[in-house]
Amino acid sequence: MKIGFIGAGNMATAIIGGLLLNDFAPADIHVYDMDMEKLKVFSEKGLTVEESSEAVCSESNIIVLAVKPQNYREVLVDIKESAALEKTFVSIAAGITIDFVRENLELSCPVVRVMPNTPLLLSKGASALCPTDNVTGETLEVVKSMFESGGVVEILTEDKMDAVISVNGSSPAYFYLFAKAMADYAEKAGISREVAMNLICATMEGSAEMLRSSGDDPETLIKKVSSKGGTTIEALNVFYNNNLESIVCDAMSACTRRASELSKEA
Repeated sequence: MKIGFIGAGNMATAIIGGLLLNDFAPADIHVYDMDMEKLKVFSEKGLTVEESSEAVCSESNIIVLAVKPQNYREVLVDIKESAALEKTFVSIAAGITIDFVRENLELSCPVVRVMPNTPLLLSKGASALCPTDNVTGETLEVVKSMFESGGVVEILTEDKMDAVISVNGSSPAYFYLFAKAMADYAEKAGISREVAMNLICATMEGSAEMLRSSGDDPETLIKKVSSKGGTTIEALNVFYNNNLESIVCDAMSACTRRASELSKEA
């Protein structure tokens, strides 16, 4: 099976890296990007570099559309003549629906809509997948493996794909903002930013593992860290009094709303 990538940015690079780590034959990976320097790097690794997006589509069984949402329509029109029912298209752009891909290809082809996130670059990613009914079991396993090599994968129905962007696609930025605020405070308190960030990152990693492995839900874990009259509850009360949970929900709703808008703008 040959896999093609139209676009060779960070996300495509991460997915390709996972394929290579899993002993996928480099020559069976076809890549096209407008940036010739990126293509040169892939060529040196033994990948098959193509001269156009249409060539990638023509030569591949699975085509990963790794371009910005605003460029999707142009790319789909370019590859329309090379598309076929036996080819599967993988969309990794926020807000781009399965119907959008099919309508612009003028073909009811198999499509897997995917929302990955940037930690995929470190094999710590979290990806949500939504396949159409005509994606074969074999092809779905290949697509799943492409993302499982870089982290965890969950299968969702398409009506949840815009909302999940706020859960895994955009959410790394939420945690980065929280970490920045904590590091800013630490500096004001006389703790070096480097030391603070080391402690913050380790704490975030440990907290994630507690959520995953302890068997306790978030509310129980919160109670285990905080005690009446203690330091943690003082901090939590500031969050509660300022409606942090409502702010997070409002932010995630805004993210989902913007995802819906993107497909209309593409």
